Order: sequence, then C-alpha cells, then structure tokens
Amino acid sequence: MTTTAADSASVPGSGQATSGAAPEPVDENVWLEEIYGEEQLAWVKEQNSRTEDLLEDADYAYLEGSILEVLDSTDRIAMVGKRGDWYYNFWKDRHNPKGLWRRTTWESYCTDSPEWDVLLDVDELAAAEGQEWVFHGATFLRPNAGEPYRLALLALSPDGGDANRYREFDVESRTFVDPAQGGFDLPTAKGNVSWLDADTLLVASTAEGLPKTASSYARTAVTLKRGAPLAGAPLLFEVPEQHMMAVVAHDSTPGYERTFAVDYIDFFNRKNLVLRDGEWVQIDVPTDVNVSAHREWLLFRPQQDWVVDGNTYPAGSLLACGFEDYLAGARGLAVLFTPDARTSLQSWSWTRNFLLLNLLKDVSSEIRVLDPSRPADGAGGAWASTLLDACPPLHDVNAYAVDDEDEAASDGGAGDDFWLVATGFTTPTTLMRGTLKRTTDGTNDVVSRHAEVKASPSFFADGDYEVQQHFAVSDDGTRVPYFQVAPRNLPLDGQNPTQLSGYGGFEVSRTPAYSGTVGRAWLERRTSMPAGADGDAPHSRGGVYVVANIRGGGEYGPAWHRAALQENRHKAYQDFAAVARDLMSRGVTSRERLGCVGGSNGGLLVGNMLTRYPELFGAVSCGVPLLDMRRYTRLSAGHSWIAEYGDPDVPEQWEYIRTFSPYHLLKDGVEYPETFIWTASSDDRVGPVQARKMAARMLAMGIPNVWFHEALEGGHAGASDNRQAAALQARSQHFLWKALAGGVG
Repeated sequence: MTTTAADSASVPGSGQATSGAAPEPVDENVWLEEIYGEEQLAWVKEQNSRTEDLLEDADYAYLEGSILEVLDSTDRIAMVGKRGDWYYNFWKDRHNPKGLWRRTTWESYCTDSPEWDVLLDVDELAAAEGQEWVFHGATFLRPNAGEPYRLALLALSPDGGDANRYREFDVESRTFVDPAQGGFDLPTAKGNVSWLDADTLLVASTAEGLPKTASSYARTAVTLKRGAPLAGAPLLFEVPEQHMMAVVAHDSTPGYERTFAVDYIDFFNRKNLVLRDGEWVQIDVPTDVNVSAHREWLLFRPQQDWVVDGNTYPAGSLLACGFEDYLAGARGLAVLFTPDARTSLQSWSWTRNFLLLNLLKDVSSEIRVLDPSRPADGAGGAWASTLLDACPPLHDVNAYAVDDEDEAASDGGAGDDFWLVATGFTTPTTLMRGTLKRTTDGTNDVVSRHAEVKASPSFFADGDYEVQQHFAVSDDGTRVPYFQVAPRNLPLDGQNPTQLSGYGGFEVSRTPAYSGTVGRAWLERRTSMPAGADGDAPHSRGGVYVVANIRGGGEYGPAWHRAALQENRHKAYQDFAAVARDLMSRGVTSRERLGCVGGSNGGLLVGNMLTRYPELFGAVSCGVPLLDMRRYTRLSAGHSWIAEYGDPDVPEQWEYIRTFSPYHLLKDGVEYPETFIWTASSDDRVGPVQARKMAARMLAMGIPNVWFHEALEGGHAGASDNRQAAALQARSQHFLWKALAGGVG
C-alpha cells in the first residue's frame, strides 16, 4: 500500500547550567515530573476533584451524555480497509467501549445492516488478561498468490500511549498464535514492525534493552526469526543516538519486493535507504526531500527549493523518476505538481495505475488524477492531469486507493478503485467509491466514476448554520484565513460566545470537518441574554465556532510551515491573535465572550495566548500541552521536536525559545483569562508534567480561576474509549461555555 501523506511521520532542574549550556531558570515544580509518584498522583487527584466539583453539574451530565450519543451512534460510517476479499473495520460503541475488530464482504457492506464477522473483542481480551488494552491497528502478512490473507500483527497498547505490544493473530482461527508454538509476541515498546516473510519480521524497538534515541524512540532495527528471542536478533540497521528514530519496512508488492530503512534525523530531515545485495544504498536526495516508492516509480517532495542539474524545483512540488533509473544516476525529473500562492499539495495516493493528488486551494479541496502512461501536452515530461469533480467549496475531500495491490478493473480487480471521503463543518461525512479507467476511444483519457456508499447522519441542526471564510491581517501584513461557523443572520454586536481553535505546527493543516460534538456542545448551546440598553427584549444566543489556519501549519505548503519555525515561532501566535482581533473588529465577539482551545502543539499555542495576549481572551482551554520550553527536550518524546522549536540547551536558541515558553512568561499583576489545563498520565508523547507544572505555578501565584484535570489513561489523545472521550470533550466545552456565557467559580 502506498498512500502517502505529504509530510507525516504523530530530569531534575537545579537552576544550574552545565558548561556551555543556556542557564536553567529555577523550577520549584520539578518534583511533579515524576509521573507515577505517590505524592505527585495525590496532587493530581486533589486537582481532579476540585475541577470535577466545579464542572460536573447537571448541565455537564447532559452535555456528556449528548456527546457520548454522537460517539456511540450506530449510524456512524464504519470506515473499512480492504485486504484480499474482505473489508476490515475497528468499531467502538456503548456496548463495546474498547472495540471490535471485524470484517465483512463488499456486498454486505453496501447494505444498511452489514453482517460483521467479529475477529477480536478487545473488551473480552482485556477482561480475560486483566489489562486495559487499546487497539492500535493490524499489519497483515501478504500471502502467496491465490491464498487468503490470514496472519496479522496486532498493535495493542496497555494504556493508550504510543508504546505497543505486537502479537501475531490468525484471522481464520480468530486466535493469537501461541508463542510456545513460535507465534510472534513482542514486548511493549515504542517502534515499528514489518513482515519480511512468513517466518521473519523486521523490528525497530526499544524492548529487551535495545537502545533508544534521545527522543525515546528505537535506535536500531533487527531481523527477527520465528521462535527466536528479540534480545539476540541480528542487527539490521542503526542510527546515531541524537537522531530521532530508526524505521524499517518491506514492500512486498510482487515484482517490486524491496526493503527500506529510514534514518529520521529530526522531524523534517531523513535519510532513505534501500537494501541491495545485503548492503544499504542511500537514495541520493537532500535530507529535507520526502521520498516514496510505488512499483517502478520514485516520488519526491522537497521541503525547500531543490536544485537538480541546474533546474530549481520549488518547495512543496511533487516530482517523479523511474526507481531504477534514479538509483543508476538519472536525474530527469517529471514535474507532477508545482505549488502557487494559493494552492498546496497535502497528500497523494497511488492506485495500481494512477496517482491521486489531494490539494488545497485557499484551504478548500481540489483533487487531480495523474496518468504516468500519458505525458501532458507541452509540459516537459509531466503526466497528464484530470480534475476530479467531487469538491464543493469550503469542504475537505480526500481521495485514496482502495487496494493498489489488487488487479486492475479490466482484469476484474479493484486495483484502480478509490475512496472519496467528503466532509464540511455543516456537511456530515460521506463515503464514496469510484473507479479510474482509460477511455477506449483512442484518446486514452482518464475517466472516473464514483457513487455514494455511506453517509453519516446529522447530529445537530446543521442547516441552521452558515460557514464563511474570512482573512485576518497579521502583524507583518500576511493574510491569514479562518473559517467561521455561526447561526444564520448572526448579530454582529460583540456578544456571541465564540470558540477559536488552532494548531499552527508541524505542517499540519486544519481543514473543514463535520463534528457532531462541536455542533451539540457549542453551536446549539443557548444562553439567555438580558435586555439591551436600547430596550431590546431578552433573547437566546448560541455559540460561534472558528478555526484559524495560521502559519506553522500546512495549509499553504512547506513555506507556510517554515515561516513559523524556531526563531520565527512568534508569527504563528501573531496570526492567531490577528484572527481574534478580526473577530472583534467585525463585531462577532468581544474579549469577555472569546475563548481559545488547542491541544499538544495547539496547547503551546493557546498557552502563548494566555501569557502573551491575555487581553484578547476571556477563557483558555489548554490540552496535553507543551508549556515548559526550557525542559521540553528532556521530557517524554520532546527531543524529537528540536527541528520545530529549537534547542533550549543552546544559549542562542534559548534566547528566542524563552519568548514563547508560557511556563516562564507568567507574571504577577496580570489579569489572565480563566484557564483550564488538561492532560493524561499515560501520554508518552508530550507527557503530563508540563501541564501539571503550569497549573501548579499559576495556583501558587494566586491567579484566580485556574483549573486542572488529568486522565489516568488514554495516552496523547487523553481518552482510550468513547466514554473517556466524551468526558474529556464535555469538560473542555462546558468550561468554555461557563466562562464565556456565564462565569466560572
């Protein structure tokens, strides 16, 4: 399978600095960095109780139930992935909170009530083994020609974190393959696993004493034979300790079998290697050029302008060359996509014979189909391109292959079939399926036909709301787009409770998406507004939901992302503040009615709104956040994000990092917004300690209306089942509503 994102990949402080390192500010809360210490968890439970007493009233109970009804709805689309003749799905609902891994046939899937063959009940497994397993996916062994898919490695997390235990599973017998009989069972650890053949795995792992990088990921990869211990497996690949991680994978496409390794130097730089005659051969590209392979093709997406044989290919473009030709030294690159000021490439996906490009034009989707067999007229080696007519304005539509390793449609297979998933803020998600074919009239044009397969129900009165796109102007004159979802005929009197959401990092794009949770928990909530001074009668007021497309994200490609890296991080925060001001200047809201929400890097974003722009917001909901930017590289996986934020141990870099480290920007005598900080003990990506320390410092400073909550499981998502997710979302939404439409405390 070769569906590829454009750019993906998800300690004590003494106050003394080591020689040559930036000085460390005194940290009175370093004791909270011991995640599972008895005293630390006692502090967490005390804060949880305090927050639950504040928030968990009758309105909260109704809200949580309403959100859970959305998450547990049996009318949701059960998204599937095809393997062989079966369509696989993982499903959670009220009766199966940990979920069912199941499959069905295509004919059954197309009915209103598919017949599901349940392969694994995770709730039953958790009860039988006394472990709160969280299902993180399955990796199948490609069978021999004519045989069905049977063996898979299941990734199971004991607490919802990023570390997984990989266990071999037989889908025909519906049982794990017994390790005593040679079944693969890898201890819980961070890493990745790939099948080489029926009796061999390629394993990058931190288990059994295998070395870690400074970012806490696997530093080595080994070749593991069936029945052999992981600890003594032969070394296959290794990266330096200061690099981010090692990844290995085997492409089992018949006729194109290849083993790859990736040395992730940091989040945006990597070395790509292919195994040839027992030796690793590096693919000769700059480390910031993303590389992917499909059959006879290599694709390249540079993060910065790339000069090859005197030709300059701009950042964010997509290029192609024959795989073997490129390794042999050829550099004649076909230009498949070139970005412009409004349009960026978000991802691409190969069917067997065609390439699907998912683009954004001013944050609205556009999809193009490319045919490698047919050159574009006068385009210097580019492939012929056809626009796929499936993208309404202000919507997010993504196309990806159903099964690129199947036979082509002309041979009775689904190899050139594709999925279309379409959604918008007021448009419930729709799943369509289509087929790409070349015409037989001699032109060889590509035609596509697609039809609806499933549609999600409406979970709120979405027809009552209007989606608009606006542009704010940031401090340096940059136009920053944002989406506004609001009741039709919105009164522009500054009194609408408004929730502003953003992310602005790691080239992640925030696109239109339907959310029954946001609809019910925010848009449809109502508060009574008193009579106005001009004699207006009391009236009901609903919520406004806003998504900001600030720099640091990927909405306009790599340049949009790089504009807010490291010493330019402040531009992301200036963009977000500009959107807040624009909402006020347009009369949508006011400081006392405007709240912001963000998680992870978005938590760092709203942490900076709290400390750098407190005059703009009445409330802040800050989730699973980075906040202590002096010590973030020493906490959980923080070292892996130096390329994004900079290295605080380097004095010159700490000088700019300190300007966006919320933990160090708190000051006495400032009127801060009402603040809710939430996290999870089992988050092994960002970790809970930065949230703990920020809340503790604010409380110790006597800042009023500061609240903290920490889920004891759920990983970086903060929840491992629908009930936990409903509680998490209800707490954040209810806090913001109370703060902006009523008052907390």
